[in-house]
This record gives sequence, C-alpha cells and structure tokens, in this order.
Amino acid sequence: MQTIIVGCGRVGAELAYRLFQKGHRVVVVDQSPAAFQNLPGDFQGRFVEGHALNLDVLHRAGIEQADALAAVTSSDSVNAVIAHLALTVFNLPSVVARNYDSGFRSMHELFGLQIVSASSWGAQRIEELLYQQQAHTVFSAGNGEVELYEFAVDRAWDGSTFADLLPEKDCLPVALTRAGRAMLPERDTVLREGDIVLVSATLNGSEELHHMLNAKKSEFEKGG
Repeated sequence: MQTIIVGCGRVGAELAYRLFQKGHRVVVVDQSPAAFQNLPGDFQGRFVEGHALNLDVLHRAGIEQADALAAVTSSDSVNAVIAHLALTVFNLPSVVARNYDSGFRSMHELFGLQIVSASSWGAQRIEELLYQQQAHTVFSAGNGEVELYEFAVDRAWDGSTFADLLPEKDCLPVALTRAGRAMLPERDTVLREGDIVLVSATLNGSEELHHMLNAKKSEFEKGG
C-alpha cells in the first residue's frame, strides 16, 4: 500500500514509521524541514517539503498513485480540506483526518470524513476508567447473544487468576491491559489490582460474572 501522511508531528511520524515497518511505501509531507527529524533514522520513506494545500505538493507526493492518505496536521481546517480533496478530487479509497480540536468535529462530519479525535476519545476513555466499578458492555455481536464486557480489577481480586474470576462456562477471557500494555491472557494468568480486563460472555455468563464480582467484593469488604 502506498500512503501519504500529511503532517510530520508526533502523530504523523509515529504513523509513518509504523506503516514503514509493516512494509508499506510511505510519503511524508510537511512544510517544515525540521519536522522530518521526528522520524527515526532508519525510516526509508520519501519526504516532500511544502504545504499540502498546494496541489503541486500533492502531485509531487504521488497522490495519483496513492492508495491512502492521512491528514494529521495540528490544523483541523487544513486536515479537512486535504482529506476532502483526496476523497472527491483524487478518489482515494482510504482517507482519514485527524481531529485536533473537538470543537471542529462538525466541520469534519460535514465533509463526511473518517476522523480520529484523540481528545474526545481520550477524555471518554479516562472518564470510563475513573468511575467504572463493574463490567460494562463495549461490544455486542449478532443480536446480543454474545457481548464483550470490560472492567477494572479491584483489590478483592488481586492475586487471583482468570479461572477464579470467570464462570466455568459462557464466559471467556479476551484481553488484559496492565500499565497501558495489552496482552492475551490464559485462564491461569494472575490478576493485579488496576488491570483492565476484557471478557466475552453470553447473557447467562454475564449474569454469573456480575454475581461473582459482587460476591467477592462483599466478602472482601466484610473481611476488611
């Protein structure tokens, strides 16, 4: 895949390098030559200096042959216009725009763009982590027969395993996030307070899971 990354700040540089590591052809566009220093020394993509609102710059970046474009500058208006051009003028099949200021999201939505709003998503995610006490649904499959549930491990379950935590049937471990890094757990994986756990369960499995969480918490509080 040939991808154009417009903007070589922290997000653009990280994205460009990740794509390069996966074997994609990457062209990075930025109006500041110094911005290209954000990329690791072993990055072997192309650099195009100039303002991407200049069509000549986009042509030099090879937009006619590109498969995808990500507009990730710190300017929402620039990202919106460039992404809109890529979609409507150059007909790129895959275009994503970064939303820097959530107040400008409506502008991106007006253009019908696929957007990533780090500030909105980040605030929502932090809010969830701050107040979540019990498992809550993050995804529903089919007609709700199987759902994904997420919850934080509290002190009552510290040192226990997934086998201790989960019902014997209708509930499976999916992922465990510890200190910001996710892993695929086994049923004998030991849990630590503050871990974020993702499990899949049927309705019966989720009801049993909630019962076990509440029972363990009550038992722990009585013991304390």
